This record gives sequence, C-alpha cells and structure tokens, in this order.
Amino acid sequence: MLPNFSYIQPRTVKEAVDALTDDAVVCAGGSDLLGCMREGIITPARMVSLEALDQLKGITKTPEGGLTIGAMTTISDIAQNPLVNSMYPGLAQGARQVASPQLRNQGTIGGNLCQKPRCWYYRGEFDCLRKGGKLCYARHGQHQFHAIFGHDNLCYITHPSDTAPPLVSLNARVLVKGPEKNRTIPVAQLHVLPSFTPLAETVLKPEEIITQVVLPPVSENLKSSYRKVRARRAWDFALAGAALALEMDGDMVLDARVVLSGAAPIPWRSSAVEKTIIGSQLNRQTIAAAAAAVTKNAEPLEKNTYKTYLFQGIIEEELAKITSRDQE
Repeated sequence: MLPNFSYIQPRTVKEAVDALTDDAVVCAGGSDLLGCMREGIITPARMVSLEALDQLKGITKTPEGGLTIGAMTTISDIAQNPLVNSMYPGLAQGARQVASPQLRNQGTIGGNLCQKPRCWYYRGEFDCLRKGGKLCYARHGQHQFHAIFGHDNLCYITHPSDTAPPLVSLNARVLVKGPEKNRTIPVAQLHVLPSFTPLAETVLKPEEIITQVVLPPVSENLKSSYRKVRARRAWDFALAGAALALEMDGDMVLDARVVLSGAAPIPWRSSAVEKTIIGSQLNRQTIAAAAAAVTKNAEPLEKNTYKTYLFQGIIEEELAKITSRDQE
C-alpha cells in the first residue's frame, strides 16, 4: 500500500528543483519509485513529477558531433533512435535489454541511471546496512545474484542499470541542475561504492535533478556493444554483462573501455581486460588472455562463484564477435 504524499507537477526545471525540499522525491517514469514506495524503502512527503517538462525529452545532435539525450527520454525512444543505433550501438543494445517493452515505454534514461538496487534483503523486511542497519544479510544469506567486485565486504548489491555500463564505456556525462549551481558529472563518477557510503547509490544531492545525458563524438573506428546474461529473457536484471567500446586499427586495439554489469555495486570498469588488449592484436591468444583477466581480483561468495565463468565467457565471445565482423 502506498503511503500518503502530496503530488506536484512543475512546469520548469527550476520549479522542480525548488520543490525538492522537506522530504520530497523526484518522479521520472515512476516504475521503480512506486515499487520502492510500496515496499516502504522510500516514504516521501512529496512527489515532484517531471512528466510535464518537455525540455527534458528528446535526442539531438550536438555541434561537436555527439548526442544529447534528455533525462526524461524513454528507454524505448533510445533503443529505437536511428542516431543512437548508428553512432552508439552499445547503448542501443543496452536500452533494448532493459526489463520489458511496457517498462521501456514508461522508464526514462534518468530514472534508469538512478534506480534503486534489487537486493531482496534491501527490498524486503530487513533492517539491512543500506537501510541504516548494521548488517548486510546477503553476505551469509542468499547471495547468488550479488556482487563479486567492489563490495568491500560491506554491501553486496549489484548495480541494476543496463544503460549505465554502455554510457560509462562511451565516456558519457550527465548535466545536473541544483538550487545553487549546475554540475557536469561523468557517468563513470555518478555512482558510489559501499566504502564511500552504503546509504546512497549516486553522488546526487536530494535537491538535484539530472537534466541531460551527453555523449561525445565517436570515431568511425569505434566498436561498441553490450551483452547481458540473465536467468529469463524478459523482466530480469543482469546476472553478468559487459559493455565494450574499442578503438580499432584493423585488428589492433588502440584503446578500450570495458565495463561490467551484474558484477558490483557500481558499473565496474575492468582495467585488467583493458590492459590485456590495448596495444595488442585482437587474436585468439589475446582474447583468451582477456577472458582469463576479467575475474582478476574478484571476490565471489559461496553461491555466486559461477559468475566468474559467465564473465569469462562473455568477454571471450564479445571480443571474438568484433574480430569476426572485421573479417566479413
């Protein structure tokens, strides 16, 4: 049952920011927010809806040759947009793998980046560490879907977004509006580890709103992709996934950004894979070495060790796809 709250639909971004006081929350598409309210995770006094803010919707090309995506643009619009598909196929692939068609039609890119974790202890009736308690119940409980990197032995959630890893790999940034000043934050710095604080998922302040996602121009030699492995074909979050953004010169890797999903409390950049492939020919030996490197420094728990094999297989298959495309 939803708690009692007041509802405001501002007509400008400034009005929305000004309304974010006295225990208010932002509502974008609302698909995650309403679930959190029903589960008692969030009990706001006021809901500030961004639905009427058309200036936060749409996809446009920047003067530099990149793209600007309004924070209220739906995941479906991103998945279907011709510019996104041609310039940033990894982001389009990630958008297409978010939840179900109905939720993609409702959910927004801003909301997808800021959604709450899906841990059943956090969503359930447990006073866990992320809700201000003293324990992470997943550590000695049911943790088969939980983190193998970045948990710091504190909180074992995995970041649930399928758009954040591609955006990190593509060096995207978000524009943020606050009451005092505007900020630009790389998506790679938007989310926080439990060692920073287990009580929040992002660096955003309560009175701040993401207004835009900005993607830089890409070269014709960039190869981007996103692969997600899940228990079911729909309605499921990643057991393991990887976003790749590789600058290629023939079969030589000039630069690489590899970001894992379903791995850690944040989109997890795999520097071990990047170091293995940068400056090397993408051949069978390099791909095998990269697959072995992806689980370097992993700290799985008893019931999620299987994830290490999933990540190894994903990296091997996705890198092999790039070489096979180049040979066609």
